[in-house]
Amino acid sequence: MGSETRSFGRSAGTLSAGVGAAGLLTYVFFALASHNLDPVAYGEVVVLWSAVFVSISVLHRPVEQLISRGVAERRARERPIGDVLRGAALIQAGVAIAFTVVALLLRGPIEDELLSGSEPLYWIYVAAVLAFAASFFARGYLAGDGRFGRLAGLLVSESASRLAFSLAVAVGIAAGRDAVAAGIVAAPLFSLLVVPAAVRRRAVGASVSPPTAIVGTPGARHGGAFAAAVFVIMLSEQVLLNGGPLLLRAFEGAAAAGFIFNVLMVARAPLLVFQGIAISLLPHLTRLRSRGGGDAEAAFSGSVGATLRAVAAFTAGIAVLVAAAGPALMQLAFGERFEYDRAGLLIVTAAMGLYLAATTLNQAALAQGQARRAAACWAACAAGFLGWSLLGIVDDPARRVELGITAAAAALCALLWRAYRDPRVRDADVPAPGSTEETEARLALADEAS
Repeated sequence: MGSETRSFGRSAGTLSAGVGAAGLLTYVFFALASHNLDPVAYGEVVVLWSAVFVSISVLHRPVEQLISRGVAERRARERPIGDVLRGAALIQAGVAIAFTVVALLLRGPIEDELLSGSEPLYWIYVAAVLAFAASFFARGYLAGDGRFGRLAGLLVSESASRLAFSLAVAVGIAAGRDAVAAGIVAAPLFSLLVVPAAVRRRAVGASVSPPTAIVGTPGARHGGAFAAAVFVIMLSEQVLLNGGPLLLRAFEGAAAAGFIFNVLMVARAPLLVFQGIAISLLPHLTRLRSRGGGDAEAAFSGSVGATLRAVAAFTAGIAVLVAAAGPALMQLAFGERFEYDRAGLLIVTAAMGLYLAATTLNQAALAQGQARRAAACWAACAAGFLGWSLLGIVDDPARRVELGITAAAAALCALLWRAYRDPRVRDADVPAPGSTEETEARLALADEAS
């Protein structure tokens, strides 16, 4: 058991590294696109990206959770997983058919009002959402099977293949917006290349035993409640991170959406890298809490405090850098097609620090068995951000989004801090080390990096 647990830990560490690498590759994809497309074309790619990721979060994440939980529980009991996969495949097929029908019925508004009247972008949007159905199915299987190394490979190959399209435009092999956008639909398909190898290894390597780290399987009711809470957290994060570009597309047009997306990358890029740390933080904290006793509590608080201090120091360093050379660095990273103001970048830097702190506190709350309370905090802040953005109190739409996401991050940090310091523990929601709940939380964080 000890060697298997160590193997599980090593593969989870590989996932953390893979998530960080995937995030960096995604950053480079947009940096190259921003350099090589005009502001309107780049903004249209950003809007497409945001629309795809909001859609797949709503449509495919629940099935991914269903698969990861079902496979993990069957492996732990040494039972076949075929019925789980077949049932999930039927649900996924139904979701895909329903999405296709709705997308075709709403083609006019989607194509004309959201995607600037572009037929190619419309079909890329539809195809990408459908392609991610297969990708999320594979993610659920790999996570539930405890194959975090393969899952990391899937995420990295997805980001790398997407980057190849932006790079092709940069070096002159291809040209234009549609060539860059094609990477959004091609990436999930290329990423599936890691799956056959994983399945073959499982088939021929019967020596691979059930992942004994998957322990303490709870009842369906409790497990479903935890999965629902994680889904709400992830969907709220999508609203906060991808809602800004979509809102500015509605307020000001595609170029404004591209501008605010670049500004928010000041927050997104560190967050994507931090996801790798957060993936390791949750199991670390759950193991500390599971030990019980005063020493474990002190170690738990010490780990959270140390991470928060590291976040504060990192944020202060970024703030100094942004104050000194932020606009110039943004133009170096994303090209000179946009003018960036120092104040806006500093506001988003503050949002970054608050958001990283909130992510840390969220992991602590999950480890304490406060998944539902944490989900309520996230949902309230996401709703507040949308309400603020739509009220129009600040005339400049970009500044409105910058201030809104910073205020939402501050509120989220305060609410989660209160939850962490005054926990209301539900024993059924405490994720046992290596449990299906812990796996689902890791998987949600990994999805953000894609």
